[in-house]
Amino acid sequence: MSETTATATRGASRSRGGAPPAPRRSYLKPVLLAVALVVVLVLPIYVDEFWLRTGFAVCGAVVGAIGLNLLVGTTGQLSLAHAFFLAVGAVTYVFVAGESGGLGLTDLSGLGWPPVVGMIAGVLLAGLAGLLFSPIAARLRGIYLGVASLGLVFIGQHVLNSWTQVTGGFNGRSAPEFSLFGFTFGNTDPDLYVLEVPFREAERLWYLGLALALAAYLFARNLLRSRPGRALETLRDSEVAASVMGVNVQRYKGRVFLVSSMYAGLAGVMYALSIGSIAPESFGLEPSILYLAMIVLGGLGSVSGAAVGALFVSALPLIFQRYADVVPLVGDGGLAAGEAARYLFGLAIILVVLFEPAGLAGLAARFRRRGRDAGGRARSRSAAATDESTTSVPSDPPAQGSTS
Repeated sequence: MSETTATATRGASRSRGGAPPAPRRSYLKPVLLAVALVVVLVLPIYVDEFWLRTGFAVCGAVVGAIGLNLLVGTTGQLSLAHAFFLAVGAVTYVFVAGESGGLGLTDLSGLGWPPVVGMIAGVLLAGLAGLLFSPIAARLRGIYLGVASLGLVFIGQHVLNSWTQVTGGFNGRSAPEFSLFGFTFGNTDPDLYVLEVPFREAERLWYLGLALALAAYLFARNLLRSRPGRALETLRDSEVAASVMGVNVQRYKGRVFLVSSMYAGLAGVMYALSIGSIAPESFGLEPSILYLAMIVLGGLGSVSGAAVGALFVSALPLIFQRYADVVPLVGDGGLAAGEAARYLFGLAIILVVLFEPAGLAGLAARFRRRGRDAGGRARSRSAAATDESTTSVPSDPPAQGSTS
């Protein structure tokens, strides 16, 4: 056998033996998603009302956090006006779906329209408010935009306290029950039982919250994977580079403010349904700061991270309040539930900023990369061993009397 033939044979053997195996399709993620879906669907049958109402409140926070993350995390525009857009959505829903009547010394106005119309109107009006503010947002950046947006919160507080005919003033006003196509998300009308378990307001709102949060999540994911989403990420990295690449900077800034404020409007409607009423004190500066804490903890620019951060920040005070007699230093003689929760996620924010700036989403991505790297190293060692065994086989010796 000639040297050229032997070399070709060894190369063919090496290519056959050293090639990494084709990656196997993993069914773990779809199975886990299916199991999680089944769990959340049957959960109202086994848990009490507290956890269901907490879950609905978390779903509302998830919607608002995803909207703010699109603005701050994806586009890089600092906004402290999220509480203002929450108030626009909540007040619009209460006014459109509520009835006119009296509450003490205050005469309240309401249109009495179907609640689903009130929800849609709240989302659209909040989006309109964001669109009207977008020309200012398009010309400002950084801390200047944050200060300008902060002015909306103070304006909103003044309007909520003074426009008593619509908002109820300092006392606030109750939020009407939500209904859809004649089905009321209340305790009765109709009476509903599943496996002999009564499905009242908490159980019904649980499914409504899941549907709205899932829709908000999927829309945001698809938006970021589309061409406008890539343009928004380019805008965050460098406005000059985005402009050179043909991105209309001011137009995209205005559009993302519109989408973010619509998310906040929906979150405001869900907040009104969760609490059962609205009050001006609920839409001050504190909610805006809490929503910023959600997206920082979860990870700026990550839709899943925003959802996880909203779960942590919104559920923690309620859980502390529920188990105040068990948690150390909380309850009688200790910190209030809300204060203890703020201390805890304040510490979490400091740790995230110091050790994992990408948030909880970055931490999860790091573990995934580590698993892939470990698998890649194992495959590389297997391929190297195969190559070594292949190259160690000597080629056929030349025939006697042959010089080749």
